[in-house]
Amino acid sequence: MNDILVPVETFHLKNMFQNVIRHDQRFDFDRIPAVVELCWQAGVDVPHDENLNPSSSNLEAANGNVDGLESLSPNDLAVVAKKTLEAWEALRSGVEKLLLVYPVKVCKYCSEVHVGPSGHKARLCGVFKHESWKGAHFWTKANVDNLVPPKIVWRRRPQDPPVLVKEGRDFYGRVPAVLDLCTKAGVVVPAKYNILMKVQGLSGPANYKIAAALEGQATN
Repeated sequence: MNDILVPVETFHLKNMFQNVIRHDQRFDFDRIPAVVELCWQAGVDVPHDENLNPSSSNLEAANGNVDGLESLSPNDLAVVAKKTLEAWEALRSGVEKLLLVYPVKVCKYCSEVHVGPSGHKARLCGVFKHESWKGAHFWTKANVDNLVPPKIVWRRRPQDPPVLVKEGRDFYGRVPAVLDLCTKAGVVVPAKYNILMKVQGLSGPANYKIAAALEGQATN
């Protein structure tokens, strides 16, 4: 599941306008999904007894077989895929709207996300690679992809070879992994993804060796 829907965690603030979290306070705050934190700061009433950060054992159970899944008909799977895609689109659309109102930052170096008016000082990245910053984060404004990574994958089209090759990577289409998974159950890809998928595009140069030779001559 986490390979398709990449989890992005952030510190759960006690209140939106609290003091900046120091490095020695990094274990005093829970780490929860950034989307949940954003919704909480926007006013969602999250029950205190709700598990906002499932344990690894629960994740392992979720990755196993689901009871009754084998008995689903193709029509049932198509319904599940349709609802999944609708939920994915609603999630990204909602996060995009919330980002217009509530401040969210992302680290330029390590993609750490912080939901709130200021970043934190917990040194979680850059300790060795960016010593000039003394291990601190370099905060920039976050976008929807920072909170809900689309996890883009290659998508094979009818005009592509059975096995996609490296030389044709500039020609192949791509698509979010969630959408590609849903289409296997019969969901029709929304038209807005046609450009990303390059539906009518070429499968690659007619002769990879000639193309490589021409590229080499151009470089020289």
